[in-house]
Amino acid sequence: MSFAKGLTKLGAVEIVNKIKSGEVSAVEVVEAHICRVEEMNPQLNALVIPLFDQARAQAKELDEKQSSGEPLGPLHGVPVTIKEQYRVAGTQTTLGATNKIGNVYNDEGPLVKKLREAGAIILGKTNIIQTLAGFESYNRVYGRSNNPWNLDRTPGGSSGGEAAIIAAGGSVLGLAGDFGGSTRIPAHFCGLHGLKPTSGRLTNDDFATGLLGYGQEVFIPQPGPIARTVADLQLAMSVLAETSLNATHDLVPPVPWPDPSKISVEDLHIGFYTDNGYFPASPALRRAVKEAAEAMKNLGATVDSFTPPDAAEAVRIFLGAVSSGGGKDYERLLGNEKPIPQVAGMFQGLSTPPFIMSIVQKLMAARGQRYTAHMIQCMGQRSTEKYWELVEARTEYRAHFHSLLDEGGFDAILCPPFPLPGHYSWKQ
Repeated sequence: MSFAKGLTKLGAVEIVNKIKSGEVSAVEVVEAHICRVEEMNPQLNALVIPLFDQARAQAKELDEKQSSGEPLGPLHGVPVTIKEQYRVAGTQTTLGATNKIGNVYNDEGPLVKKLREAGAIILGKTNIIQTLAGFESYNRVYGRSNNPWNLDRTPGGSSGGEAAIIAAGGSVLGLAGDFGGSTRIPAHFCGLHGLKPTSGRLTNDDFATGLLGYGQEVFIPQPGPIARTVADLQLAMSVLAETSLNATHDLVPPVPWPDPSKISVEDLHIGFYTDNGYFPASPALRRAVKEAAEAMKNLGATVDSFTPPDAAEAVRIFLGAVSSGGGKDYERLLGNEKPIPQVAGMFQGLSTPPFIMSIVQKLMAARGQRYTAHMIQCMGQRSTEKYWELVEARTEYRAHFHSLLDEGGFDAILCPPFPLPGHYSWKQ
């Protein structure tokens, strides 16, 4: 039993090396992680679609492949999990909507296929928040996921199930997805590492089309890995971003994934900030950023403060663009089901007539709730012309941000991933 627990503390790089050296087998690694899931998941409710029989069969096949001397993939024998939104053969994708129960797909997307071809073993699919639009992971299909560090707190959303099961040692790494923080926030809440690659770096072909309005491309959702170590993120991206001869419908450019080990820290110019002027971060988050900046400085990097562009303008553009359709795609997804409390406010804001929302916005401002008032003011259905104006504003904002980076010669920015640590879950 202690040996099994030791395996569930290892990262992907370590597991691959141990299996290839013959120290452990893929079957042993998978069994250890299944035992860990069975031990922890009743408390976490993170892995909601188990695929244990398939995982055991695949592990056996991989061990036989190794015994016969066949080439082994870069993720050979690594147990992974997949966010519920992605297509995995023989499993349903609901996005937390009860009327989508039984919505089973028999095909898989390019990213899931790449993981399998690299030797990763899929243990199952993980929980999300209804509609993917929120900072928790709760829906009426699967229930609520809990944070392994404190069961009263949320693991974040919408990739909270991924973060919870990985932090608990039930999975080594996972395929998450990020639109407005859905990978970065759960990683932060659960003490992990998450990566949202540059928009368009990875294909969105794995996402089941027709469930949400992903024709909106002002802000492109982006799949990405989540893991306990940065080394595992690098290993995962070397697989996920591998160039392919098969073109995807969203035309991902065939650009090779770079080797970060070739980058010299001493040559980097790092910017940092602890307050974007809109959402003030808690003292703990500000301290963490300063400690990270000091650590980079001690490693030889040049570190200076950085002032980002107007965050309120970024919020205006983001919320305006994603709400321009009036939430019709969310209504179509849910059908007759009521939105859960965590996302009900968004639905109410999208469906309320503008003149009423203007009154609500003024009331919120008068009560001192300036963030809520501003966000209400930003949201709402709009004409094509007004939508195009937001697209133009997005392009100008992005260009301004790039110009600030270029003028200062910054290679990277350190900042709070979220204003707060993982908060208490909404009481159902």
